[in-house]
Amino acid sequence: MVGSTIPKRAFGRFLRGLREHVGASLLTASLQIDTSKQTLVRLEDGLPTKVTTPQLKSLLDLYEVSPDVRQEAIEMWNEVRQQDKAAKLQGSYKGWWQAYADQYAPHFDHYLRLEATSNHWVSHQLVLVPGLLQTSEYRRAIIRATHPDLSEIDVERRLELAARRQERIAEPDYHMDALLSEAVLRHRPGGPAVMAAQLRYLCEAGTRDNVSIRVVPFNENTHEGLVILSFTMLEFPPLSCHLMEPPCVYIDGAEGALYLESDRVIDRFKKAISSIRRVALSENDTRDLMSDIAKEYTA
Repeated sequence: MVGSTIPKRAFGRFLRGLREHVGASLLTASLQIDTSKQTLVRLEDGLPTKVTTPQLKSLLDLYEVSPDVRQEAIEMWNEVRQQDKAAKLQGSYKGWWQAYADQYAPHFDHYLRLEATSNHWVSHQLVLVPGLLQTSEYRRAIIRATHPDLSEIDVERRLELAARRQERIAEPDYHMDALLSEAVLRHRPGGPAVMAAQLRYLCEAGTRDNVSIRVVPFNENTHEGLVILSFTMLEFPPLSCHLMEPPCVYIDGAEGALYLESDRVIDRFKKAISSIRRVALSENDTRDLMSDIAKEYTA
């Protein structure tokens, strides 16, 4: 997925829906346009392919779409191709974050592309403050813990990348929802003083109209957040009158990441978010708790 573009990803999902609606297999569809099954998978995943307009029309014949859907699909296809050409001319496939590509794992490039185009971010975390809400000293402590031999120059570059990402918090149309286990407040990367400053920052950030921070306290009984663990869901604005980008769930790990976007999976995570919100403290009570714990760290 690393090289996919958002319009292609949305259009690929649209095509997959048409194919599945008529019960056509990937093999049947690939034979219809005289290409490999892998090529069709790449097309539906939003990855670059050499599929042509006549091949697309042949797929629509196989899918037995109505004239209206056929016209809509071709208009979407032309729109995607035009955006593709414009992006190549302008070099816009390279996001600003790629100047820091030597500072993050290859799989994270795709996440940064999704993050940059999203308009709603929901993060459920059991251990650490999510990256978009970390102070520089908190993040520095995490970097040093995971990469103790990293040069000071590289540490500063990673902090610069984090700061650039965090500029989105100032965008009123970018909505952020952080659902944190109380354990996130109790872990102390960098020591008590660093954590106290981090909690005070969260208190301040949570007063913004576009930011919601809520904590699930230890005294809550079993809830779905304990089972589904840490994740981030990204949602996107309409791309055009035709293209709607589906939400994406990102799950990070020590050796890689998962990008999940099927309707079934997205529905499961949305239900989990609703479940976690039911047991989380209110925003005001969350700020009170964070403020109290910050005072404990500085006592």
